[in-house]
Amino acid sequence: MLDDLSTRLQGIFKTLRGHGRVTESILGDTLREIRLALLEADVHVSVVRSVLQVVREKAVGEDVLKSLSPGQQVVKIVRDELEELLGAGKPAQVRFASKPPTIFLMVGLQGSGKTTTTVKLGLWLKKGGRYPYLVPADVYRPAAVEQLQKVGHSAGLKVYAHDASQSPLEIARAGALEAQRTGFDTVLIDTAGRLHVDETLMDELKALKEALAPTEILFVADAMTGQDAVRSAGEFHEALELTGAILTKMDGDARGGAALSIRHVTGVPIKFIGTGERSSEFELFQPDRMVGRILGMGDVLTLIEKAEENFDEVEAKALEKKIRKNQFTLEEFRDQLKMLKKMGPLSSIVSMLPGMGAVRDADLDPKAITRVMAIVDSMTAKERSHPKILNGSRKKRIARGSGQSVQEINRLLKQFAQIRRMMKTMQAGKGRKGARLPFPGR
Repeated sequence: MLDDLSTRLQGIFKTLRGHGRVTESILGDTLREIRLALLEADVHVSVVRSVLQVVREKAVGEDVLKSLSPGQQVVKIVRDELEELLGAGKPAQVRFASKPPTIFLMVGLQGSGKTTTTVKLGLWLKKGGRYPYLVPADVYRPAAVEQLQKVGHSAGLKVYAHDASQSPLEIARAGALEAQRTGFDTVLIDTAGRLHVDETLMDELKALKEALAPTEILFVADAMTGQDAVRSAGEFHEALELTGAILTKMDGDARGGAALSIRHVTGVPIKFIGTGERSSEFELFQPDRMVGRILGMGDVLTLIEKAEENFDEVEAKALEKKIRKNQFTLEEFRDQLKMLKKMGPLSSIVSMLPGMGAVRDADLDPKAITRVMAIVDSMTAKERSHPKILNGSRKKRIARGSGQSVQEINRLLKQFAQIRRMMKTMQAGKGRKGARLPFPGR
């Protein structure tokens, strides 16, 4: 998520903090570096100009440059301005109609991920206690209706069934009526897109808006398309008065500056972001957390929320007891890795840890957890409980069963021993400051 920008900014701030005293000359050099970093990340030029102007005005005051930690003060100013840029304060609220069903109109260009995002939003609403009903109203793209039905059903969501012989307006109206009749309180209408904005597309969407009076009109944009996403958002907003935007593919390796531009340029709040391919990899857009990830300050709150979703409380308490009694085995280690895998890509999890935002995918092996689990699965129950019995012949057998080398097995056993020693030390209240948990793939 904005990895290149994150790496550049963290490097700039590290250099800035290294100066005991920050002069106007040093500040000028720093702002120039920040400007280049933002422009190279495809942030809109007007946004860059606005941010740097405010930062300069706030940073040149005597209270900042003559403070005991001027570098930290400048970083704080940049952080505050980025948060303001993205929509300071609480995340944008999702609106619901006073009388159900609430209608969400999903709009955007073809290829932006509108259909999969409709399913993701439906799943997010369902987890929040709503009863979503999906209506496929794209009758132009081949298999668009079938795609929403297939993906929606696999996520456990109800999808309106039709044969695509009617017009989008007729389908949307019939779907909304069916949802109301069968007790669903939220209707998500997946509309057609085009390769570019045209009059036919806008006329169709305007007709849908007029007929359905949607509570939310959400523009779905591919974050990897950069300024094209910002421009098309502006055009859709002018025609439809959007209520919010959803950025997809925020886990991609593109520059991603659209995330920092779309709200400032269009005035439309970003409400959600897609962070992966799975239906569950979808979250509310929270400006302060996003800025924390970009600046390498972590996003511990989101990490905790992900852990709470995926870790069983009863199992967690049982594990805590075993750790206290120094009974943590390879069996428990494997089970924890399974839970960790459910939380998403390793790089995404690590980026939420403070100070780890600049760790690149190249530094992490996404298949490391899978290899470790294969090794442990190839052991007998006794070997998992008592790894000290693993002699040469046993290791060769495990290597054949897991498809790994004996060296990989030895490496795992060494890491596991370090983890157990660390847990024992922490339980004894003698944790060393700065102790680091050995992490698969690091």
